[in-house]
Amino acid sequence: MAEHTPEETSEKIPTVIADHVDIVYRVNGTGAGRGSATAALNRILRRGKTEKASGVRRVHAVRDVSFVAYKGEAIGLIGTNGSGKSTLLKAVAGLLPVENGRIYTGGQPSLLGVNAALMNDLTGERNVHLGGLAMGMSREQIRERYQEIVDFSGINEKGDFITLPMRTYSSGMAARLRFSIAAAKDHDVLLIDEALATGDRSFQKRSEARIRELRKQAGTVFLVSHNNKSIRDTCERVLWLERGELRMDGPTEEVMKEYEAFTGEKTAKPKPKPKPKPAAAAPKPAAAGPEPKPATAPEGGATAVAP
Repeated sequence: MAEHTPEETSEKIPTVIADHVDIVYRVNGTGAGRGSATAALNRILRRGKTEKASGVRRVHAVRDVSFVAYKGEAIGLIGTNGSGKSTLLKAVAGLLPVENGRIYTGGQPSLLGVNAALMNDLTGERNVHLGGLAMGMSREQIRERYQEIVDFSGINEKGDFITLPMRTYSSGMAARLRFSIAAAKDHDVLLIDEALATGDRSFQKRSEARIRELRKQAGTVFLVSHNNKSIRDTCERVLWLERGELRMDGPTEEVMKEYEAFTGEKTAKPKPKPKPKPAAAAPKPAAAGPEPKPATAPEGGATAVAP
């Protein structure tokens, strides 16, 4: 029996499988008994029969979505506002139930895994330790990576902010620190929702480089972003959701071209340089100064004609 080398037997390893997934939100409307505890209990016990009577609206956020993600992939998730991108990420992370279908994951997905653990009244330093523990890091690992996390976030670039309570941070500073804590761990599946929209260009570059490192370590990264350039720079595959449906799944450039045509955006290309204007013609001698003109015609401008 012939033996196979590792290259011949190697195959893609799936990390996330979405199988005909439907996600539905139920929003209480203006039916009778609105706000009543008895009415609320009745809706829970007899939901199927009372939804219409009580004015409950069903919002179908994700419709029949199927895909398979593999180790080592960075996948962009795009679509217009309200298309179901963040909802799908929360379902993959296990934070939302699915109405129909199934989601299978290999390893533990993390939706920037520390948001719920961080506390605004604690300093940034304490939150780094708290967030690291919430992600399953040991205290020793946190101590080893602490300075790297602080430097990556850029919190201290304009002062010793890491020792101040997080409630004193701007929304951008807090978001950068959350991303820095989450990115300090090697994740099986990392789900990022608009994290690269925060901070300046230098922070975005550091974030994109870190995502590439995670991919090299055989992780899978999902990135939701409205920044088409970030998607192009970071991902080699894109899922396009529109009105909750998976409209396209394929290589980044192919999907982005279709998406930009759909939204009316121009494909991100460098602006053509303006064509140089032709050099001005050399001035005629007459323009340089008054010169005597030959008297070829009498006053009145008419050319003389011999009789």
